[in-house]
Amino acid sequence: MAKQNFLLGRGERLTEDVSVRGGGGPKQAPYTFGEAKGRLTPMLGQAVKAVDSLPDDACPRDQAVLSLTLNPEYIAKSYFPMELLRDVGIEVVGSRPKKVKPEKRSRDRAPEETLTTELFARGSRSALRTWSKNLPNWSDTRRSANELITIEEIAAPAPREKIKGSLPKEGMLPMEIVLHAGELEGEVDKLEEFGRFLEARGLPREFGRRFYAQGLCFLELDAPSEWAEEIATFSTVRALRKMPELRVLRPTIRSAGIPSASPELPIEPPVSDDVRVAIFDGGVPEGHPITEWVTPFEIEGMLPATDNLHEHGVAVTSAALFGHIDPKKPIPRPFAAIDHYRVLDEDPNQNLHELYEVLERIEGVLTQQEYDFINLSIGPCLPIEDDDVHAWTAVLDDRLSRSSTLAAIAVGNDGESDSATGLDRVQVPADCVNALAVGACDTPENDWQRAPYSSVGPGRSPGLIKPDLVGFGGSVARPFVALSHELDPTLTSTGGTSFATPSIVRMASGVRAHFGANLNHLAIRALLVHTAETSEHDACEIGWGRCAQDLSEIVLCADDEARVVYHGEISPAKYVRASIPVPPDVIRGMVNLKATVCYKSQTDPHHPGNYTRAGLEIAFRPHSEKFKNEKQTHPNTKSFFGSSPSGATEDELRRDAWKWENCLHSTLRMRGSSLHNPVFDIHYNSRLEGRNFSPDHKLPYALIVSVQARGVADLYDQIVRKYATQLEPMRPILEVPLQT
Repeated sequence: MAKQNFLLGRGERLTEDVSVRGGGGPKQAPYTFGEAKGRLTPMLGQAVKAVDSLPDDACPRDQAVLSLTLNPEYIAKSYFPMELLRDVGIEVVGSRPKKVKPEKRSRDRAPEETLTTELFARGSRSALRTWSKNLPNWSDTRRSANELITIEEIAAPAPREKIKGSLPKEGMLPMEIVLHAGELEGEVDKLEEFGRFLEARGLPREFGRRFYAQGLCFLELDAPSEWAEEIATFSTVRALRKMPELRVLRPTIRSAGIPSASPELPIEPPVSDDVRVAIFDGGVPEGHPITEWVTPFEIEGMLPATDNLHEHGVAVTSAALFGHIDPKKPIPRPFAAIDHYRVLDEDPNQNLHELYEVLERIEGVLTQQEYDFINLSIGPCLPIEDDDVHAWTAVLDDRLSRSSTLAAIAVGNDGESDSATGLDRVQVPADCVNALAVGACDTPENDWQRAPYSSVGPGRSPGLIKPDLVGFGGSVARPFVALSHELDPTLTSTGGTSFATPSIVRMASGVRAHFGANLNHLAIRALLVHTAETSEHDACEIGWGRCAQDLSEIVLCADDEARVVYHGEISPAKYVRASIPVPPDVIRGMVNLKATVCYKSQTDPHHPGNYTRAGLEIAFRPHSEKFKNEKQTHPNTKSFFGSSPSGATEDELRRDAWKWENCLHSTLRMRGSSLHNPVFDIHYNSRLEGRNFSPDHKLPYALIVSVQARGVADLYDQIVRKYATQLEPMRPILEVPLQT
């Protein structure tokens, strides 16, 4: 057998805790205290007048919500105006990104429009009146005086601003209502108060299904469309929209049979019995040949499945078992068995409430079972928005942040919709930061590009790079081939992100079957990104690139390359130094360094601009003996992940939003002579609802580092010898076919 250079594991043995001092100079304010007070006093007066004009039952227990827009220079978590809020007697219940042109900037710079944070603060109207009355008399010695200058604007949210998208002029309409309410307060009083408000106007108060996620309540409500603005006057309503539909399951390419004999399926069981995979889709008919590797589950109370549902469900499952089937080659043995849950039972166009029903079914399964991998090729027909998080995203992200599951979610097939209005953008819930968002490319061959139908990024920030990856999903010229749903199946041609997604789940399950628990879900996600095939196409179209199509591309290293896996944990506000393995002698010529880090983060969906609670800043120090001056404790840094990730806008760079991305990937080409004991210093930032916060648990992360020097034919062997007591080649626990 030819020599095989397997991944190197135990990279965490090359890490140590270090102390790195940070901090900058004093902050220069755009406004003096007197200027801030003079500007904000009339704004506050107008806002208080607006909330005082609301009906009393729109402000239960006299509670109203104001909008406080932060000056763009004060959006970092360390400037959160906690003392001001406490002084006034109000609390922040949410926030969202907002564009604003400040009246002034510090250091006499010219004002320009930029992105900032709009806080939603709730308090009694009497407290707001008191603030408005007393503000003109505040002095600069008041404890909260310094925080007043952080506020750019104060206003009362207008009901019309809460309505998302266009609504019909009249008629009963299934609505999705988003309330500022956690589960406890929602069930104890908020829903009852909202119900009385509706009842007083002769509106139905029968609430449908509801989901809670970190301070938000997502609620179904049937109500007349012409009453939408009146409903939005209720102070706790954050957003109102027409209930989105589920994506239509019709493939982007019309299915057609492929002239051939019945496909010859493999006869072996799955490669691994230990890998657990779940698909949520249209179902698999009982007695279908793929039930040799698939267990279909029917959820109680559902209508019988239709042929259209089974057609989609079987094709998605075929892709997860076999990938794209080449009729000229034997169908490969599946890596893992699959549990297929049918969660669809009606035409989405016939029942708009199906959207919440399906989410409830998925959430019910995930509450009871934990899988290594899950596949979602379904979801709302709704492009993501920068200023709000949808129920599907909020619920799934929260669930995934607390589990050891890698989810792959199709980005949708609206890539040819209107780009000016954002209708071609990645669809919910592919904006989950704790999942892989998968788009489609048009061919499995070398000359590939985004399939025209595949929805595009960027994602919301954090979560800017969406899709994460693309995989072959089919095109008119080169359809995706899968099994048909008949009990005597044929091969059928189809296409869509629905099939690219399970193909990547298949690759992930193959890596897990290969190495078992030696690679966790974070390391597998990082490896998929790390080994993706790059191209010149924009990241908004293809994310980090096309997923590797053979296991060998992921698990094996070339002779001139070493790829190392680090599993680690880091405490809040701490630093970990990760050494980068290099040969014992100076490397002649050029070196390619590549690194990927992934971690899961708890989320704050009521603060979409500050969505993730965890962030890792990574400093690259290439040479241990190079310092700028004698007072410097640690070696010089060089930009690696940097402050300008691919796809970042100027606004996002200004906000340092990249610090909160939970998947970072970059490459750097440099002279080998400039490397001497190189390291990454990893710093854990934490926040809660956009403000400072220190959790009591460590953050798990996975780091993949590759060192490649084409002029060093035995680089892999040199590194294995040098780090023999620390790094270990990751031997497969099972014999897995690498060419897939």
